[in-house]
Amino acid sequence: MTAMTRRGFVKGAALAPVALKTFGLGQQTPSTDRFDVVVAGAGHNSLIAAAYLAKAGFRCIVLEGRPILGGGVKTAELTLKGFLHDTCSSAHTALFDNPLIREDELKLGDYGLEYIQPDPVFHMPFPDGTYLTQWRDIDRTCAEFAKFSKKDGAAYRRMLTEYESVKPFLEATTFSPIGFAKPLNDRLAEHPKGKLWQRRLAMSAWQIIRDNFEDDHCRSFMLASPWSNQPPDHPVTGRSAYSSFNQQRWSRPLPKGGSGQLSEALARYIEAHGGVVLPNKPVVRLIIESGKCTGVECEDGSLYRAQKAVLSTIHIKQLVDMAPRELWTQDFVDGVDSWQAECSMIATNYATTEPPKYAVSGGTLSPVHSGLMASPERALRFGYDYARGAVNLDDPPLHIICCTIADPTRAPQGMHTVKVVGYQPYDLKEGPQHWDAIKDHVAEASLRYLRRFSPSLTDEKILARVVDSPLDLERMNPHNWHGSCHAGAWGPSQSGNMRPVPGWAQHRMPIPGLYQTGATTFPGGSVTGAPGRNAATVMLKDFGTSIDQVVGKKS
Repeated sequence: MTAMTRRGFVKGAALAPVALKTFGLGQQTPSTDRFDVVVAGAGHNSLIAAAYLAKAGFRCIVLEGRPILGGGVKTAELTLKGFLHDTCSSAHTALFDNPLIREDELKLGDYGLEYIQPDPVFHMPFPDGTYLTQWRDIDRTCAEFAKFSKKDGAAYRRMLTEYESVKPFLEATTFSPIGFAKPLNDRLAEHPKGKLWQRRLAMSAWQIIRDNFEDDHCRSFMLASPWSNQPPDHPVTGRSAYSSFNQQRWSRPLPKGGSGQLSEALARYIEAHGGVVLPNKPVVRLIIESGKCTGVECEDGSLYRAQKAVLSTIHIKQLVDMAPRELWTQDFVDGVDSWQAECSMIATNYATTEPPKYAVSGGTLSPVHSGLMASPERALRFGYDYARGAVNLDDPPLHIICCTIADPTRAPQGMHTVKVVGYQPYDLKEGPQHWDAIKDHVAEASLRYLRRFSPSLTDEKILARVVDSPLDLERMNPHNWHGSCHAGAWGPSQSGNMRPVPGWAQHRMPIPGLYQTGATTFPGGSVTGAPGRNAATVMLKDFGTSIDQVVGKKS
């Protein structure tokens, strides 16, 4: 569908590839060609795992079902030519805690990866005309909180200090496979306030924020910067109360040229180390021989064999149908059958002639990331709306992303990409198919609400748009099961050694020779790279080496 200019819109436009020529396009790798590891799916986690395996000297082939690599970490011309939109993730904050980036283990800068760390970090205007801005300068950020409450300004600084003291313990657990390091509670026992942190992590985010901040503006900011896709009053969401402090440390880093540059850099790394990466190769079946997974079959009938192992990033809901059910064990099938989706979103991508502009003292501010959360009460209604399957357009929680402010390479000169993310349920009372009838109305309502705070973003400044409902996000990427951009909920039943299912949290699957990575595995979704690096850790151990040995080698 061709985009209309000015006040016209693109609706349901197909993904336009952006730089596919790099990765094996036009090649047909012979089905007789053998590999050490066959990787089903090219999300960022499977690419990370394959990159470590390739560095260790194992020949990998990565098979991606879509035309563009990356799963939720990719960039495409969704609206108009020259406008590069991130199809899902934009900020890679938690990835900066991963040794992959923190210790530069794969030297991905040599393969084209460059990050931008925007300042300001996050901005939130409020219905009463006030606002709160998070800056990379901690003193400046604390002063923003102190505008509303001196106590809250001090609380922000104190909580940041407390979080930094425990962060190494959290990171050590996150970036180690289940069972490969001390459990978090054992690690916390070594912290002077470890018992307090055990309690905090079991609490809800709302309980922690409510008890530490007194002003509702500050509470709203802490609840939604960033929004976690979890109802904030649910148990064991306590860690998300500290999410703002991660971005205080790193900003919200953007890969220059688009989120997909991370995936492309990883693909270049794999190919430079003897591997093959092929798009347009959807895997439909696991090859099982003598009770072991020895390869995969693609939709076009091609077969790819693995001498050592198959690594999957296919959602477990689809994976169990790719081999006879009796091979999975009943406890695994029961765990998959009871898998729960997370809170979903509707995303509208715009091509515009200007960024959102918010009124601030002395003029206007155009941040990369901004959010709208009218009040703590509105945040608390979030879980109820999902439970009843109802769209709620009263003061809708929104996340607005304008990457072109920090990275003008993503649009023609003087132009911008704007993404408006709203949080609405996949499972509507009328059924998820009802999204096809209402998504444009919901997108318009979200835009009208945004214009209360950024009135200059008028129709004539919007060149084109694409609306993706929770149902569309699932259609675009099957890993977004039931609209879950993190593959599934992060509650107590799907966290830690319960992810993906109890007894199978070490990336080894019930079928010998098959491993699993991606957002259905510990620690879950978002761009952390932890499931990918952790899966590589397990596989390298099983192959007779270790990730420490591998990263200690010269490339």
